[in-house]
Amino acid sequence: MSNNTMQDISRCGFVALIGAPNAGKSTITNDFVGSKVSIVSPKEQTTRTTIKGIGIYKNTQIIFLDTPGIFTPKRRLDRAMVASAWTGAGDADITVLVVDAHSGITPQVDEIINKLVENKQKAVLVLNKIDLLKKEKLLELSAALNEKFRFDETFMISAKNGEHIEEFYAYLSEHLPESPWYYPEEQMSDMPLKLLAAEIVREKLFLYLQQEVPYELTVEPELWQRREDNSIRAEMTIYVQRDSHKIIVLGKNGSMIKKIGQAARKEIEDLLEERVHLFLFVKVRADWGNDPARYSEWGLNFNA
Repeated sequence: MSNNTMQDISRCGFVALIGAPNAGKSTITNDFVGSKVSIVSPKEQTTRTTIKGIGIYKNTQIIFLDTPGIFTPKRRLDRAMVASAWTGAGDADITVLVVDAHSGITPQVDEIINKLVENKQKAVLVLNKIDLLKKEKLLELSAALNEKFRFDETFMISAKNGEHIEEFYAYLSEHLPESPWYYPEEQMSDMPLKLLAAEIVREKLFLYLQQEVPYELTVEPELWQRREDNSIRAEMTIYVQRDSHKIIVLGKNGSMIKKIGQAARKEIEDLLEERVHLFLFVKVRADWGNDPARYSEWGLNFNA
Protein backbone atom coordinates (compact mmCIF):
# COMPACT_ATOMS: atom_id res chain seq x y z
CA MET A 1 0.00 0.00 0.00
CA SER A 2 1.47 3.26 -1.15
CA ASN A 3 2.53 6.14 1.03
CA ASN A 4 0.99 9.56 1.39
CA THR A 5 2.13 12.04 -1.26
CA MET A 6 2.26 15.84 -1.18
CA GLN A 7 -0.58 16.42 -3.69
CA ASP A 8 -2.98 14.02 -1.96
CA ILE A 9 -5.32 15.29 0.72
CA SER A 10 -4.79 13.02 3.68
CA ARG A 11 -7.77 11.16 5.09
CA CYS A 12 -8.18 9.20 8.29
CA GLY A 13 -10.97 7.49 10.15
CA PHE A 14 -12.41 4.56 12.03
CA VAL A 15 -14.13 1.60 10.38
CA ALA A 16 -16.07 -0.74 12.68
CA LEU A 17 -16.40 -4.32 11.50
CA ILE A 18 -19.46 -5.88 13.08
CA GLY A 19 -21.08 -9.24 12.47
CA ALA A 20 -21.87 -12.65 13.86
CA PRO A 21 -18.96 -14.70 15.26
CA ASN A 22 -16.68 -16.22 12.61
CA ALA A 23 -17.84 -13.95 9.76
CA GLY A 24 -14.20 -13.08 8.96
CA LYS A 25 -13.78 -9.68 10.63
CA SER A 26 -10.35 -10.50 12.08
CA THR A 27 -9.17 -11.93 8.74
CA ILE A 28 -10.07 -8.64 7.01
CA THR A 29 -8.26 -6.62 9.72
CA ASN A 30 -5.12 -8.76 9.51
CA ASP A 31 -5.14 -8.72 5.69
CA PHE A 32 -5.31 -4.94 5.59
CA VAL A 33 -2.68 -4.35 8.27
CA GLY A 34 -0.44 -7.00 6.71
CA SER A 35 0.31 -8.50 10.10
CA LYS A 36 -1.53 -10.37 12.80
CA VAL A 37 -3.08 -7.89 15.21
CA SER A 38 -6.27 -9.84 15.74
CA ILE A 39 -6.79 -13.43 16.81
CA VAL A 40 -7.99 -15.70 13.99
CA SER A 41 -9.41 -19.06 14.97
CA PRO A 42 -11.96 -21.50 13.55
CA LYS A 43 -13.71 -21.21 16.92
CA GLU A 44 -16.42 -18.62 17.40
CA GLN A 45 -16.18 -15.69 19.83
CA THR A 46 -12.40 -15.61 19.90
CA THR A 47 -12.05 -11.81 19.64
CA ARG A 48 -12.91 -10.55 23.13
CA THR A 49 -12.38 -6.85 22.90
CA THR A 50 -12.39 -4.19 20.18
CA ILE A 51 -8.95 -4.30 18.57
CA LYS A 52 -7.65 -1.48 16.42
CA GLY A 53 -5.79 -2.59 13.29
CA ILE A 54 -4.08 0.38 11.64
CA GLY A 55 -2.96 0.55 8.03
CA ILE A 56 -2.48 2.90 5.07
CA TYR A 57 -4.33 2.77 1.76
CA LYS A 58 -3.00 5.38 -0.69
CA ASN A 59 -3.50 8.73 1.11
CA THR A 60 -5.77 7.32 3.84
CA GLN A 61 -4.99 5.89 7.24
CA ILE A 62 -7.74 3.38 7.97
CA ILE A 63 -8.23 2.28 11.57
CA PHE A 64 -10.22 -0.94 11.69
CA LEU A 65 -12.15 -1.62 14.86
CA ASP A 66 -12.31 -5.41 14.83
CA THR A 67 -15.18 -6.00 17.25
CA PRO A 68 -16.13 -9.21 19.04
CA GLY A 69 -18.74 -11.24 17.17
CA ILE A 70 -22.30 -10.26 18.09
CA PHE A 71 -24.27 -13.17 19.51
CA THR A 72 -26.90 -13.81 22.17
CA PRO A 73 -25.05 -13.30 25.48
CA LYS A 74 -25.42 -15.93 28.19
CA ARG A 75 -22.69 -14.98 30.68
CA ARG A 76 -21.19 -11.78 32.06
CA LEU A 77 -18.20 -12.06 29.69
CA ASP A 78 -20.57 -12.54 26.72
CA ARG A 79 -22.52 -9.41 27.68
CA ALA A 80 -19.32 -7.39 27.99
CA MET A 81 -18.14 -8.60 24.56
CA VAL A 82 -21.43 -7.74 22.83
CA ALA A 83 -21.52 -4.30 24.52
CA SER A 84 -17.96 -3.70 23.30
CA ALA A 85 -18.99 -4.54 19.72
CA TRP A 86 -21.88 -2.06 19.69
CA THR A 87 -19.74 0.64 21.32
CA GLY A 88 -17.19 0.12 18.53
CA ALA A 89 -19.92 0.51 15.91
CA GLY A 90 -21.17 3.70 17.57
CA ASP A 91 -17.68 5.24 17.62
CA ALA A 92 -16.87 4.64 13.94
CA ASP A 93 -16.98 6.86 10.86
CA ILE A 94 -18.11 3.87 8.78
CA THR A 95 -19.86 0.76 10.10
CA VAL A 96 -19.44 -2.42 8.08
CA LEU A 97 -21.63 -5.48 8.54
CA VAL A 98 -19.59 -8.56 7.60
CA VAL A 99 -21.76 -11.56 6.69
CA ASP A 100 -20.50 -15.09 6.12
CA ALA A 101 -22.06 -15.67 2.69
CA HIS A 102 -21.95 -19.43 3.18
CA SER A 103 -24.03 -19.23 6.39
CA GLY A 104 -26.39 -16.62 4.92
CA ILE A 105 -29.04 -14.81 6.94
CA THR A 106 -28.83 -16.45 10.35
CA PRO A 107 -30.92 -15.32 13.36
CA GLN A 108 -27.79 -13.48 14.57
CA VAL A 109 -27.53 -11.53 11.29
CA ASP A 110 -31.24 -10.69 11.53
CA GLU A 111 -30.76 -9.46 15.09
CA ILE A 112 -27.84 -7.21 14.09
CA ILE A 113 -29.83 -5.70 11.18
CA ASN A 114 -32.77 -4.99 13.53
CA LYS A 115 -30.38 -3.21 15.90
CA LEU A 116 -28.92 -1.14 13.03
CA VAL A 117 -32.49 -0.08 12.12
CA GLU A 118 -33.26 0.68 15.77
CA ASN A 119 -30.06 2.76 16.13
CA LYS A 120 -30.76 4.54 12.81
CA GLN A 121 -27.20 3.66 11.82
CA LYS A 122 -25.80 3.73 8.31
CA ALA A 123 -23.79 0.70 7.22
CA VAL A 124 -21.91 -0.95 4.39
CA LEU A 125 -22.44 -4.65 3.64
CA VAL A 126 -19.57 -7.05 3.03
CA LEU A 127 -20.44 -10.58 1.93
CA ASN A 128 -17.37 -12.63 2.83
CA LYS A 129 -16.30 -16.19 1.87
CA ILE A 130 -17.77 -15.80 -1.64
CA ASP A 131 -15.46 -18.58 -2.84
CA LEU A 132 -17.82 -21.03 -1.08
CA LEU A 133 -20.94 -19.97 -3.00
CA LYS A 134 -22.27 -19.93 -6.59
CA LYS A 135 -22.80 -16.47 -8.13
CA GLU A 136 -26.62 -16.80 -8.39
CA LYS A 137 -26.85 -17.65 -4.68
CA LEU A 138 -24.66 -14.65 -3.84
CA LEU A 139 -26.85 -12.28 -5.81
CA GLU A 140 -29.97 -13.70 -4.15
CA LEU A 141 -28.40 -13.24 -0.69
CA SER A 142 -27.30 -9.69 -1.49
CA ALA A 143 -30.80 -8.77 -2.69
CA ALA A 144 -32.44 -10.32 0.40
CA LEU A 145 -30.12 -8.43 2.79
CA ASN A 146 -30.57 -5.13 0.94
CA GLU A 147 -34.32 -5.62 1.18
CA LYS A 148 -34.01 -5.84 4.97
CA PHE A 149 -31.76 -2.77 5.25
CA ARG A 150 -30.66 0.02 2.92
CA PHE A 151 -26.91 -0.51 2.89
CA ASP A 152 -24.83 2.36 1.49
CA GLU A 153 -22.83 -0.10 -0.59
CA THR A 154 -22.41 -3.88 -0.98
CA PHE A 155 -19.11 -5.70 -1.51
CA MET A 156 -18.58 -9.38 -2.23
CA ILE A 157 -15.15 -10.56 -1.14
CA SER A 158 -13.05 -13.45 0.04
CA ALA A 159 -10.86 -12.11 2.86
CA LYS A 160 -8.97 -15.40 2.96
CA ASN A 161 -7.70 -15.27 -0.64
CA GLY A 162 -7.97 -11.50 -1.19
CA GLU A 163 -10.63 -11.66 -3.91
CA HIS A 164 -12.20 -8.21 -4.60
CA ILE A 165 -10.92 -6.90 -1.26
CA GLU A 166 -9.04 -3.99 -2.90
CA GLU A 167 -12.35 -2.50 -4.11
CA PHE A 168 -13.58 -2.49 -0.52
CA TYR A 169 -10.43 -0.75 0.75
CA ALA A 170 -10.63 1.82 -2.07
CA TYR A 171 -14.23 2.64 -1.10
CA LEU A 172 -13.27 3.16 2.55
CA SER A 173 -10.33 5.31 1.51
CA GLU A 174 -12.58 7.59 -0.54
CA HIS A 175 -15.35 7.86 2.06
CA LEU A 176 -13.40 8.55 5.26
CA PRO A 177 -13.09 12.20 6.36
CA GLU A 178 -10.26 14.50 5.35
CA SER A 179 -7.95 14.55 8.33
CA PRO A 180 -4.31 14.24 9.39
CA TRP A 181 -3.33 10.68 10.33
CA TYR A 182 -3.89 9.80 13.99
CA TYR A 183 -1.05 7.30 14.33
CA PRO A 184 2.56 7.05 13.12
CA GLU A 185 2.74 5.44 9.66
CA GLU A 186 4.48 2.27 10.90
CA GLN A 187 2.07 1.60 13.79
CA MET A 188 -0.14 -1.46 13.23
CA SER A 189 -2.22 -1.58 16.41
CA ASP A 190 -2.93 0.36 19.57
CA MET A 191 -2.87 -2.82 21.64
CA PRO A 192 0.08 -3.08 24.05
CA LEU A 193 2.60 -5.70 22.91
CA LYS A 194 2.13 -7.83 26.02
CA LEU A 195 -1.64 -8.08 25.34
CA LEU A 196 -1.02 -8.82 21.68
CA ALA A 197 1.35 -11.62 22.75
CA ALA A 198 -1.27 -12.92 25.21
CA GLU A 199 -3.81 -13.00 22.37
CA ILE A 200 -1.41 -15.11 20.30
CA VAL A 201 -1.03 -17.57 23.20
CA ARG A 202 -4.82 -17.71 23.51
CA GLU A 203 -5.16 -18.40 19.79
CA LYS A 204 -2.72 -21.33 20.03
CA LEU A 205 -4.67 -22.72 23.00
CA PHE A 206 -7.86 -22.66 20.91
CA LEU A 207 -6.03 -24.20 17.98
CA TYR A 208 -4.39 -27.09 19.82
CA LEU A 209 -7.09 -27.87 22.38
CA GLN A 210 -9.97 -27.84 19.88
CA GLN A 211 -13.21 -28.62 21.76
CA GLU A 212 -11.60 -29.86 24.98
CA VAL A 213 -11.45 -26.60 26.93
CA PRO A 214 -13.92 -24.30 25.19
CA TYR A 215 -14.06 -20.71 26.47
CA GLU A 216 -13.28 -21.32 30.08
CA LEU A 217 -9.75 -19.96 29.93
CA THR A 218 -8.03 -16.62 29.76
CA VAL A 219 -4.38 -15.59 29.32
CA GLU A 220 -2.93 -12.82 31.47
CA PRO A 221 0.51 -11.27 30.84
CA GLU A 222 2.34 -11.14 34.18
CA LEU A 223 5.79 -9.94 33.08
CA TRP A 224 7.06 -8.23 29.92
CA GLN A 225 10.70 -7.28 30.43
CA ARG A 226 13.56 -6.36 28.14
CA ARG A 227 16.74 -8.14 29.22
CA GLU A 228 20.34 -6.93 29.02
CA ASP A 229 20.95 -8.88 25.80
CA ASN A 230 17.92 -6.97 24.30
CA SER A 231 15.72 -10.06 24.20
CA ILE A 232 12.30 -10.07 25.89
CA ARG A 233 11.28 -12.21 28.83
CA ALA A 234 7.51 -12.79 28.79
CA GLU A 235 5.67 -14.60 31.55
CA MET A 236 1.99 -15.41 31.13
CA THR A 237 -0.55 -17.19 33.25
CA ILE A 238 -3.30 -19.27 31.70
CA TYR A 239 -6.31 -19.28 34.03
CA VAL A 240 -8.71 -22.19 33.75
CA GLN A 241 -11.84 -22.90 35.79
CA ARG A 242 -11.29 -26.54 36.75
CA ASP A 243 -8.46 -28.91 37.71
CA SER A 244 -9.50 -31.22 34.85
CA HIS A 245 -8.91 -28.33 32.40
CA LYS A 246 -5.46 -27.71 33.86
CA ILE A 247 -4.54 -31.35 33.19
CA ILE A 248 -5.69 -31.01 29.54
CA VAL A 249 -3.78 -27.74 29.00
CA LEU A 250 -0.57 -29.20 30.47
CA GLY A 251 -0.86 -32.50 28.57
CA LYS A 252 1.02 -35.69 29.36
CA ASN A 253 4.35 -34.78 31.01
CA GLY A 254 3.77 -31.15 29.97
CA SER A 255 3.75 -32.03 26.25
CA MET A 256 0.71 -29.89 25.31
CA ILE A 257 1.81 -26.69 27.07
CA LYS A 258 5.27 -27.11 25.53
CA LYS A 259 3.78 -27.39 22.02
CA ILE A 260 1.54 -24.36 22.59
CA GLY A 261 4.44 -22.34 24.03
CA GLN A 262 6.75 -23.13 21.09
CA ALA A 263 4.14 -22.20 18.47
CA ALA A 264 3.21 -18.97 20.30
CA ARG A 265 6.85 -17.95 20.88
CA LYS A 266 7.69 -18.41 17.18
CA GLU A 267 4.75 -16.27 16.11
CA ILE A 268 5.49 -13.54 18.67
CA GLU A 269 9.15 -13.47 17.54
CA ASP A 270 8.10 -13.25 13.87
CA LEU A 271 5.71 -10.41 14.66
CA LEU A 272 8.15 -8.38 16.77
CA GLU A 273 11.30 -9.45 14.89
CA GLU A 274 12.93 -9.90 18.27
CA ARG A 275 14.11 -12.78 20.44
CA VAL A 276 11.52 -13.78 23.04
CA HIS A 277 11.77 -16.10 26.06
CA LEU A 278 8.20 -17.19 26.78
CA PHE A 279 7.18 -18.83 30.05
CA LEU A 280 3.64 -20.17 30.48
CA PHE A 281 2.01 -21.09 33.80
CA VAL A 282 -1.39 -22.72 34.28
CA LYS A 283 -3.52 -21.89 37.32
CA VAL A 284 -7.03 -22.80 38.37
CA ARG A 285 -9.24 -19.84 39.20
CA ALA A 286 -12.86 -20.99 39.18
CA ASP A 287 -14.40 -17.54 39.01
CA TRP A 288 -12.02 -15.60 36.77
CA GLY A 289 -15.06 -14.74 34.60
CA ASN A 290 -16.39 -12.64 37.49
CA ASP A 291 -13.20 -10.75 38.31
CA PRO A 292 -13.47 -7.00 37.41
CA ALA A 293 -9.67 -6.72 37.03
CA ARG A 294 -9.73 -9.18 34.11
CA TYR A 295 -12.25 -6.97 32.31
CA SER A 296 -10.49 -3.64 32.78
CA GLU A 297 -7.22 -5.06 31.39
CA TRP A 298 -9.08 -5.93 28.17
CA GLY A 299 -11.05 -2.68 28.03
CA LEU A 300 -14.39 -4.41 28.64
CA ASN A 301 -17.21 -3.12 30.83
CA PHE A 302 -17.67 -5.48 33.79
CA ASN A 303 -21.22 -4.18 34.35
CA ALA A 304 -22.41 -4.39 30.73
